[in-house]
Amino acid sequence: MSMANKSVSRETEEPASVLNALSEGSRQTRTLAECLAVDQARLARATLPDAGAEVFRTFDAAARLGILRRMQVEGATLLARYGLKDGLARCKSHTSDTVRGWGCFIVGASPDLELSERLMHIASLADDAHFGVREWAWLALRPHLTVELKRSITLLLPWTSEPSERLRRFSSEALRPRGVWCSHIPSFKQDPSPGLALLQPLRADPSPYVQDSVANWLNDAGKTSPEWVRSICSEWQLGHISPATRRICARALRNLKL
Repeated sequence: MSMANKSVSRETEEPASVLNALSEGSRQTRTLAECLAVDQARLARATLPDAGAEVFRTFDAAARLGILRRMQVEGATLLARYGLKDGLARCKSHTSDTVRGWGCFIVGASPDLELSERLMHIASLADDAHFGVREWAWLALRPHLTVELKRSITLLLPWTSEPSERLRRFSSEALRPRGVWCSHIPSFKQDPSPGLALLQPLRADPSPYVQDSVANWLNDAGKTSPEWVRSICSEWQLGHISPATRRICARALRNLKL
């Protein structure tokens, strides 16, 4: 069956049937709405049947939490049950994108990892084919990255030249001054200039996926440092500029009055 036919057949399925499949772990979500609708307690029982009653009770209770906090609690719970190595092995190659997301938060919850080790463990999940897993990857590591901003920038700098657009995008998205569904970075709101080390190598990136992240980073910064953002965009647009840089700057300045 072609991808087009698969898409059509999915569209004609009953919503309850789709949700059942998602909550049993037999397929991936396609939209944010589906991600949020997954019954994660049911999913844990279906995909990790040996986890035990205490784990399942924790997942049941976590259903009352917001989605990010829920994933954090569930990742920590699975880390305590299986440990880092076994927990990651169980989660990171699973069909369900939600289960792979738990793997991200297992890495995030591990207490004894150096920042470089966290990045090593998260890399394949940050490069996941599913949009949701890629978001969970940076959200899981962001609390650690923001605590060690200078070192984080140093460690993420090589990611800006990775062949994968997904890893290049991670290097920018993970440290956005304001981010999405996460705490802001106060020091970047006061002075975003240290982040330029990550943005500069991406200023002409050929991938719209990366371009949007760089533009959104600058748009975030523009809320408290508008003149700095204008200055960077003016500098980037001197002389011959690529269409990618032009697009990034236009999007970065979209909320700033000239």
